[in-house]
Amino acid sequence: MSIALRTWPRPERGALFVVSGASGTGKTTLVQEALRHIPGLGFSVSATTRPMRPGEVDGRDYHFIDRPRFDAMVSSGELLEWAEVYGQRYGTPRAPVDAAMARGDSVLLDIDVQGARQVRAAMPQAVTIFVLPPDIQTMERRLRARSTDSDAVIAHRMANAQKQLAGAAEVDFVVVNDDLESAQDQLQAVLVAELCRRSRHPSMIARFTR
Repeated sequence: MSIALRTWPRPERGALFVVSGASGTGKTTLVQEALRHIPGLGFSVSATTRPMRPGEVDGRDYHFIDRPRFDAMVSSGELLEWAEVYGQRYGTPRAPVDAAMARGDSVLLDIDVQGARQVRAAMPQAVTIFVLPPDIQTMERRLRARSTDSDAVIAHRMANAQKQLAGAAEVDFVVVNDDLESAQDQLQAVLVAELCRRSRHPSMIARFTR
């Protein structure tokens, strides 16, 4: 069962959660469920240099910008992390994250290990979480169950996954996705526990300790 829309004290300053995990660990599903069930938690909208696709909305799906503007954001430290994928650049703007946290909201990033390292360097107070499979064989089985990739593509994904899994040694929390409902509980428990941390509620604590 998930922590379905229960309430708890709103933090005076929100948290930045960074969720990483290799392909085939179920990370995206867990993130989507957390966004549905945790009040005050939002998903960061990335900036990208790629063209807008039919049906996409600027500011909702991505912040669509040109290469010179993106490069300027990198140079001025306006991005928490960025990467180039198939000739296009993607990154996480820092200003919206800072603004959300300042008003007591929290932000969740779903990024790879390299991106998580960049975020930790730019914002050391970020809370990092890694989604693990129960074992390597289960992860490969899940990739094959999608029935969308060739053996060569799966082999490439598995090789990349081995590199990504090394990132589990660098994070604050791990979630093992053996059973989906249990993994949902684990991730959401981490998020709620962090939002209830004493340091996020100084005014409330002061009322009882004067």
